[in-house]
Amino acid sequence: MRRHDKEISTRREIDEIIRAALVCRIAFANGDEPYVVPISFGYDGKALFIHTARRGRKIEFIENNSRVCFELEANVALKTDEGDACKWTFEFESVIGYGTIIELDSAEDKSRGLNQIMLHYSGREWEIDEAATATTRVWRIDIESVTGKRSMEKPAT
Repeated sequence: MRRHDKEISTRREIDEIIRAALVCRIAFANGDEPYVVPISFGYDGKALFIHTARRGRKIEFIENNSRVCFELEANVALKTDEGDACKWTFEFESVIGYGTIIELDSAEDKSRGLNQIMLHYSGREWEIDEAATATTRVWRIDIESVTGKRSMEKPAT
């Protein structure tokens, strides 16, 4: 990272940002064609979980390259200045990571992955019926590396 003064170096802080984020953007690549998509997600402290339809563009990219990059942000705020346009900026905390995406095949694994997504947004676990797991593809992104950046005053802990 070029700006070491903005680097977040503790995994605890990185985990807090991931847990506070509402959207995960995943970058896929197929040859020289990139594809970025915002998606809902779950997080268990080691991996991200997403779901997709049975077919589609994401699937085509995953089938050709299981390596992904992902980005999440939290605590985003626009800072304005009435007199100087060059002083407009954003405050934010962000996480960028790399990993490998793997499809979960068993109904039990798919249910666990879907529950991680629901837990992220609702704060509780759900009973996921087999009909839902039969019509949905569920994926785990095994996180291989992750970095964090803070462009704001460090919040009080």
